[in-house]
Amino acid sequence: MAEIKVTKDNFQTEVLEASLPVLADFWADWCGPCKMLGPELAALAEEQDGKLIVAKINVDEEEELAAQFGVMSIPTMILFKDGKEAGKKIGFCRKEEVLRFVEEA
Repeated sequence: MAEIKVTKDNFQTEVLEASLPVLADFWADWCGPCKMLGPELAALAEEQDGKLIVAKINVDEEEELAAQFGVMSIPTMILFKDGKEAGKKIGFCRKEEVLRFVEEA
């Protein structure tokens, strides 16, 4: 499954009510590390199709969501399982490290 764009309007259904774990990527267009992380998460979304959802949340467009989850630095990835926050990872990392974070959370 390709990455999905999440806004405050669809956050409840796409993230909190999802049947699969959701990795929410809080990012912005102007963020260099976010641009580096993007292709890593896109590849992960394809490889983990049916096991993991990758949700993209633009902090410039969704300031309320960023504030709600205490996002102070980007990129920030928050893993949600069964509608609850299961882990948080800040900064750029390779796909393999992201997968390890998801599996261990």
